[in-house]
Amino acid sequence: MEILFLIIITFAGYIIAYRTYGRFLAKKVFKLNNQALVPSREFTDGMDFVPTRKGIIFGHHYTSIAGTGPIVGPAIGIIWGWIPALVWVFVGSIVMGAVHDFGALVISLRNQGKSISEITAKYIGPRVRYIFFLIVFFELLIVIAIFGLVIALIFDKFPDAVFPVWMQIPIALILGRVIYKRGRGGNVNISTAVAVIAMYATVILGHFIPFKLGAMAGIPATGTWTILLLIYAFIASTLPVTTLLQPRDYINAWQIFIAMGLLVLGIIGASVMGNLNIVAPAFQARPEGAPPIWPFLFITIACGAISGFHSLVSSGTSSKQVEKESDALFVGYGSMLMESALAVLVIIAVSAGIGIAYRTLDGELLSGVAAWKTHYASWQASSGLGSKIDAVVTGAANMMESIKIPIEFGIIIMGVFIASFAGTTLDTATRIQRYVVTELSSDIKFKGLTNKYGATAFAVITAAALAFATGADGSGALKLWPMFGAVNQLLAALGLLVLTIYLKRKGGLKFLLSAFPCVFMIIMTLWSTFLNEMNYFARSNWLLTIINGIIILLALWMVVESVIMLFASGRKKNS
Repeated sequence: MEILFLIIITFAGYIIAYRTYGRFLAKKVFKLNNQALVPSREFTDGMDFVPTRKGIIFGHHYTSIAGTGPIVGPAIGIIWGWIPALVWVFVGSIVMGAVHDFGALVISLRNQGKSISEITAKYIGPRVRYIFFLIVFFELLIVIAIFGLVIALIFDKFPDAVFPVWMQIPIALILGRVIYKRGRGGNVNISTAVAVIAMYATVILGHFIPFKLGAMAGIPATGTWTILLLIYAFIASTLPVTTLLQPRDYINAWQIFIAMGLLVLGIIGASVMGNLNIVAPAFQARPEGAPPIWPFLFITIACGAISGFHSLVSSGTSSKQVEKESDALFVGYGSMLMESALAVLVIIAVSAGIGIAYRTLDGELLSGVAAWKTHYASWQASSGLGSKIDAVVTGAANMMESIKIPIEFGIIIMGVFIASFAGTTLDTATRIQRYVVTELSSDIKFKGLTNKYGATAFAVITAAALAFATGADGSGALKLWPMFGAVNQLLAALGLLVLTIYLKRKGGLKFLLSAFPCVFMIIMTLWSTFLNEMNYFARSNWLLTIINGIIILLALWMVVESVIMLFASGRKKNS
């Protein structure tokens, strides 16, 4: 019953944090004003800038920031123990992650919906803007390439998930047309219910019509899927936001709400039956082959606690759709807490659910501590995206079985859920990369990439080049994946840095609310990046050594200029 107690405490904590700290930030720190003209109304174009209901934009924002991050991160970080993983997810999300996301959204709302990269020029300086652009472009390049591979791996591993994931596209297209054709007076609730029922019907059908793609023209299945997914990303990212991206993300949000509800019911059912116990160690400072818990826990578990990618979504797509400033609290702060709640459920799945039943590669069925130790015997034993997904899917399906959901359907539900989340992040990341490329091209007066088709093509082609750099299986991004966590958290630190300077200019001590998290994240990320640099150098991995070294220099440069501006900003209040 200790797990039920953990669920009650953490979920109640999120509600209390939202109603106290979140509202304090909204009213006293950011002073949200519904009379202010927001970008979605000032620049309404039916393409990117569209005033949107709070519930719908919450769905888009939530599914875009979540992706597979709060799934894969905790499934790795649990190797250091469930207590440090849970504490970091819970505390980090409330005082760091949600502040970061909320702040990035508010700043963008007050700067014409511009990306955090472009806003950097105003609050820090034009030179720093280009540094930020380079870091953001590099992160999005990896995200687009790797998430295409993640979905491809899921399709290859769980063929039952292929049909329902692709069927979400026509369902979303119809939902978007119904809602916007009827105008804001349309019945969103009924339309949503029908769409969600249709979506889960396809999940059941997927079990009976699995689709296994073979090699084509010498290209492995994962490579073919990656190509198809990048083509989809190009199309989705050039369509009006209300046509596909927004309605698809919205119904995917309902999919995750239902999946989370099933997991909670599964936890209750398994706890009542007495077969759900935490089998992972409470604390394990030195797992075999793993890097040190300090600073790598804070780099490994990003989404669910704090993630730099979130600032790109807040200032990229979401700020162009929020219809009034007060909605930013629910969208920015609330989404982060909801993502953290998902991370808690994932931690329970891989620390307790996996112990109900675990089948090894040779067919042996294990349970309890033996099951956990077999999967997490060492850092190497549990490495790889497939291993992390297996741990979560197995643990979640085990728990859902306690409420009479057959294991095979539990696996399909989780497979579709993970692939769908990765899909929403893929098309959102591609769209954001288009914004980034367009903004930078406009700044340097390069007209060739200022239109949506040219900029999106550049985003997709560069991601494809990375994906296929090492062969036809589309796994090229894995070469850069080892450094992604540090780059992502560095971006979070830099986002907090911009927020700190913004608040410092407003006067008072409010800037300390973002300054302390900023300093913590800068220390953790630069520490881990330096350790990685020594590791890459020792292993003669010159590609990562060079790229990681450049990122370190750019980050230090940006931090130095930002600190100078921070001390000077006291003379520029309310600018």
